[in-house]
Amino acid sequence: MSKRPNSLAHVLVEALSQQIRLGTLAPGAKLPSEGAIVAEHGVSRTVVREALSRLQASGLVEARHGVGTFVLQREPAHGLRLNVDTALSVRGILELRLGLETQAAALAAKRRSDAQLERMRKALDDYQRSLANNDSCVEEDKRFHLLIAEATGNTYFTDIMQHLGDAMIPRTRLNALEKGDADLSQLGQLANLEHEAIYQAIRKQDADAARAAMWLHLSNSRDRFNAD
Repeated sequence: MSKRPNSLAHVLVEALSQQIRLGTLAPGAKLPSEGAIVAEHGVSRTVVREALSRLQASGLVEARHGVGTFVLQREPAHGLRLNVDTALSVRGILELRLGLETQAAALAAKRRSDAQLERMRKALDDYQRSLANNDSCVEEDKRFHLLIAEATGNTYFTDIMQHLGDAMIPRTRLNALEKGDADLSQLGQLANLEHEAIYQAIRKQDADAARAAMWLHLSNSRDRFNAD
């Protein structure tokens, strides 16, 4: 049985994002043309366009009209300057969340209610308002992720997320740590774009897209922390 287009798009997103992370597709590099990607991966142009749209929503690439799609510079350019122990701890939590929340996002897309979706929208609107006012958006960030866990209908997801508490949002752990010259507002804007991609997939009840969007968000979060 052939895979559905959304499943194929998810596979293609993972393949292209891995090439970006490994440096095979370096910052500033132009992605292969649609036709070349179709030929290399054996998928339709519709699948390619969907995958590129998801990558763009997650801040990995940008489309330039009439020119092509290019890999964006990985953030942060200056880096969050953390000591090794802190960086390892943050990465460890994010690795746990990668396994947990990607599945939670997929289940939430299938099972969420309209009321739960409204609460997610409210959390993101509050997040964006705090971001615009240069206020902390940690609580709104945490609330959004907890609402996704709640929408799975499986209390174990919620229990684990609540147990993680403040540790689930790395910025909370950075409040008392050295931040170097990193632009935290810019990082917040990137996270906001990633949250929107997750939300839109859940709104459309597209489990594969929700899983891919959450995977990219948490992978990006993990990669934003660089030890000295």
